[in-house]
Amino acid sequence: MQASTDPLSDVLASLNVRTGSLSGLEAWGSWALRFGVHEHIKIGAVLDGSCWLGVDGAEPVRLAAGDCFLVAARESFTVAADLDTPYRRAEELYAASDSRIVRLGEAHGAAGRERTLVVGGSVDFLDATVALLLDGLPPFFAIPAGTPEAKAIQPLLGVFIDEANAVRPGTSVLSERLTEILFIQALRAVVSTADRPDGTALPGWLGALADPRIGRALLLMHQQAGHGWTVAELAAQVSMSRASFAARFKELVGLPPLVYLQRWRILAAGRELRRGEPTVASVAAAWGYASESAFSTTFKRVTGLSPARYRNAPLAAVPASWPALPFRVPTALDERASNPDA
Repeated sequence: MQASTDPLSDVLASLNVRTGSLSGLEAWGSWALRFGVHEHIKIGAVLDGSCWLGVDGAEPVRLAAGDCFLVAARESFTVAADLDTPYRRAEELYAASDSRIVRLGEAHGAAGRERTLVVGGSVDFLDATVALLLDGLPPFFAIPAGTPEAKAIQPLLGVFIDEANAVRPGTSVLSERLTEILFIQALRAVVSTADRPDGTALPGWLGALADPRIGRALLLMHQQAGHGWTVAELAAQVSMSRASFAARFKELVGLPPLVYLQRWRILAAGRELRRGEPTVASVAAAWGYASESAFSTTFKRVTGLSPARYRNAPLAAVPASWPALPFRVPTALDERASNPDA
């Protein structure tokens, strides 16, 4: 078991995900596409022009060149040049296209018609036990072009465009890796906006990472997950009283400290089991359990499967509920949405 660098890296390393290759939309004039209900997270960016993105149940947001976005809600959403334009079903267009870039507009490049170029990919969580840690993701999140996270993404997306219509070795793998990078940068952006304009903290585990004391406690728990932590010991490490620490931790994370620690141990142990090499007994010892039977009992309570069965079929896990805190994070783009000419 290696020492953690930070909890977000831990979770990203533990995620068993499948990324879809990036696809693109190049459009002129008036257009609108409707994407159906989806189980995966959608990640994307506007490379040229501008468009509206509206997730069902939320106000549409205006996106401009350089802006990136994340759609985590299991809702339909629309991407459009104009909100009043009748939409076409995106899945049908992409299924019929022989290119990864769908093109719309009768007069491509005609004078006076704005060109919009959007690229996007998908991220599917294959292991529900770890995905629960990210239940606090906002249904929709925009990353403004001027932020460090967006600036880091933009050159990489240019690589995708260069290869989109070329037949080159490794293009599919490269596209999937770009999707992973886009997702990681989006998570970084979510954490970096934890201190919201209204002074309240970002709900959920991601918000807890940005809290100076609770974030430090999470780091300690991840660095030394096999240690026999007590609430009092963790509180002392971050200079808080036991009662204040326990209350603040549960407020942000949604679980008492030691319940969180127990679940994190099991999630991390599951990653070891998926590798197929360590024995159950060695995994139990590495993550602080005195016996294989104690580990197996806790593992089944958290994941719904015994360690041996989980090793062979992790997708069958039916994990214990992790608090889900849906919310929407205000960003600098909200002001732009109310004033599209800004």
